[in-house]
Amino acid sequence: MNILDLRVMRGPNYWSVKHPKLIVIKLGLEELTDTLTDQVPNFSSRLRQLFPGLQHHRSAAGVEGGFFKTVEEGTTFGHVVQHVALELQTMAGMECGYGRCHPAREQGTMFVVFSYQEERAGDYAAYAAVRITKALIKGEKYKLSDDISRLHEIREDEYFGPSTYAIVSEAISRGIPYIRLNRHSLIQLGYGVHQKRIQATMTCKTACFAVEIAGDKKATKDILEEAGIPVPKGTTVYSQEELKQAVSWLGFPLVVKPLDGNHGKGATINITNLKEAQRGFTEARKFSAGVMVEQFIEGYDFRLLVIQGKFVAAAKRTPAMVTGDGFSTIKQLIDRENKDPRRGIGHEKVLTKITLDKHTQNILKSQNLTSKSVLPAGHILYLKSTANISTGGTATDVTDLVDPYNILMAERIAGLIGLDICGIDVMTTDIAIPLNETRGAVLEVNAAPGFRMHISPTYGLARNVAEPVVDMMFPQGVPARIPIIAVTGTNGKTTTTRLIAHMVKHKGYQVGYTTTDGIYIQDKLLVKGDTTGSYSAEFVLKDPTVNFAVLECARGGLLRSGLGFQHCDIGIVTNVSSDHLGLRDIHTLEELAQVKAVIPKSVSADGYAILNADDDLVYAMADEVSCKVAYFSMDENNPRILKHIAKGGLAAVCENGYISVFKNSYKIRIDRVGDVPLTFGGKAKFNIENCLAAVLAGYISHFDIEDIKTALRTFLPSPSKTPGRMNLFKFPDFDVLLDYAHNVGGLRAIGDFLTAQEATKKVGIVAGVGDRRREDIIELGQLAGELFDEVIVRVDADLRGRSAEEVVELLTLGIQVSAPGKPVRLIPEEMRAIAYALEHAIPGSFIAIFTEDISEAVKMIESFKVIQDRKVLVD
Repeated sequence: MNILDLRVMRGPNYWSVKHPKLIVIKLGLEELTDTLTDQVPNFSSRLRQLFPGLQHHRSAAGVEGGFFKTVEEGTTFGHVVQHVALELQTMAGMECGYGRCHPAREQGTMFVVFSYQEERAGDYAAYAAVRITKALIKGEKYKLSDDISRLHEIREDEYFGPSTYAIVSEAISRGIPYIRLNRHSLIQLGYGVHQKRIQATMTCKTACFAVEIAGDKKATKDILEEAGIPVPKGTTVYSQEELKQAVSWLGFPLVVKPLDGNHGKGATINITNLKEAQRGFTEARKFSAGVMVEQFIEGYDFRLLVIQGKFVAAAKRTPAMVTGDGFSTIKQLIDRENKDPRRGIGHEKVLTKITLDKHTQNILKSQNLTSKSVLPAGHILYLKSTANISTGGTATDVTDLVDPYNILMAERIAGLIGLDICGIDVMTTDIAIPLNETRGAVLEVNAAPGFRMHISPTYGLARNVAEPVVDMMFPQGVPARIPIIAVTGTNGKTTTTRLIAHMVKHKGYQVGYTTTDGIYIQDKLLVKGDTTGSYSAEFVLKDPTVNFAVLECARGGLLRSGLGFQHCDIGIVTNVSSDHLGLRDIHTLEELAQVKAVIPKSVSADGYAILNADDDLVYAMADEVSCKVAYFSMDENNPRILKHIAKGGLAAVCENGYISVFKNSYKIRIDRVGDVPLTFGGKAKFNIENCLAAVLAGYISHFDIEDIKTALRTFLPSPSKTPGRMNLFKFPDFDVLLDYAHNVGGLRAIGDFLTAQEATKKVGIVAGVGDRRREDIIELGQLAGELFDEVIVRVDADLRGRSAEEVVELLTLGIQVSAPGKPVRLIPEEMRAIAYALEHAIPGSFIAIFTEDISEAVKMIESFKVIQDRKVLVD
């Protein structure tokens, strides 16, 4: 049993629209193909012993213990791999609950699909699950702790910290999308021009000078002291000699901490002698050249949180501690405390496990203790010098207890420093009493304060402190999204995308769009190539100048990683026809339709799916969507259209020579088909379909009819506007058509246009695509034989898995089937084939070139045209 293929889904996808984050593995069962779990002695008991948590997996039975019941009755080992992969992640603090198994086409293979929280963790869990399952089958011992430790490491490296997670979750709850910009905590909230950014609890509104001031403890202290805020008496030292002078001046107890530190790093508190002070100085110097020496203020550690000038929460923080029982060692007390189910590794749970690190050992040593010492009953031992939650401390919510004086003080401090999100550390005996009455003091001001103590306190009410952060970035009425129109289909999607983008630009929007030719921002080509996947979509959505996105979405990207967005406003499916079948385990038209259906399924509830009513597979997609539906058709009397508009639906049709919109029982004529350049006088029927879809997109987007009409008339098909899509070149004696059509559907659509052309001779330059099925390449040749009087066969530079000889043989076979005896000229190099056709063109002929290299083909044709035009002038 081995993994044959692994894919990571990062958005709505073929396997699930609702669960965007999935690992999809193709599993080769090999010798286990015909073996079920009940046929392996003791397998169930071994699985139960290693993974008792699988008891909570309900499986198809829908009850707790359902999975174990399935295993005992007999299920596939792929099913076991699925559940083990999920449980591994859960055990490492990453709750993952969705999974499915599907049979694959090949004997002995199956697809195992399961959700992940972190991509690398999901990848690791897949391979670990296979290893573990194989070990259980063989009855071998397996050290599970190594895998769990590794998954913990991945989680801590890559998962959102609790503060980031809280803000992102709050944004999601409001329908605000997010994009992770790096592996850490840099997050974009919103799309395009409306985007805002956060990093942990710093926002794009956080002033850099304020962060600098907060990081300089002396500067902060000076500002607060001048403003009448109680602060500890102290000084900054840079050497052991200066430390001695400070100790002599301040006396004990003291606090020593780095001048430029945060999160309690390098701080030592309650110092009572010079030796401790010197050790503290050495520790602080690891983080900062300057070291602050201050009076130690007696009392409790409190954190006050201010967001956008308003006090929002307060917590009392207690350092990690244990209480003696008279017989347990300190190490045993720590172990017992760490068994609290609320404690986990890092940020995994509400509390962090306590570690016996060097800092704790120094504290023990200062009190003449070791980890083996036994504390008297009731004796409290603090194990850390700071009360940070990340080092095992606890937090108690005291928001409702804070005295108004202290609230005002906190809000003043945030304004004095200039922080939009400000954490203020206060030491006082009672936060319910004004600080100036308790002899307390403000110890520190923090930029990017952690939210964990507020959103998940150990005791008291949890406070949604992320809410005011999102309110600050996206006040009521301020948009976070930009309109997104997604386009898919076998043929026509690039032209439709470009036409809609042209229409959107005409309305004054700053449009970003993706096509098989490249990524365009405001009509400027920024990335060249086939850019129809999730990366390209995110490229547009991350651009800060874009306020409208039109995204072409091809099958390859959908199968490789899913969509680059969760929802779109309009989803268009042009058609579904035979292409790419047999690739990435999509073998039938019905399966291909399910891939394309991801787009309409991802339309938001108040958006529209625009579907081709003349295509059975596309029309059927309406049954699976949760949004509104609009149809387009080349036949105004299509029963599907009539039924739809009778119910008050929206449609676009070609009727009586017009492109028209049906709304309820009313007909709105947009423009004459023959006046729309893209239709080539109405001869390019497939482009009429593209216009219908684009018109609906414009109408749904509330564009004026005149604006839609103007956009249709000003969209001129050309190598610059629609490269490789119906590029028509008029030579003095003949015509040349350049098109990217590379499948049967595309060639058949072009064929309808060719049939309408009058020509003395029709010449076609065709090639087969190597990664298509044999029958697809043969059918392509068969169609070429029907359409052209002369066929020139060339060979793609990228053969995609087949030899040139095999592709040529299959194409030739197809040509001979439809036109026995028709001569076939083989010119493998594309540019040579084009040159030959142009040089030997006879007057009145029509040459159709189906190209792989659009830009080079355009250059050759235009160069040849210049020469021909000069000859005409000379003559």
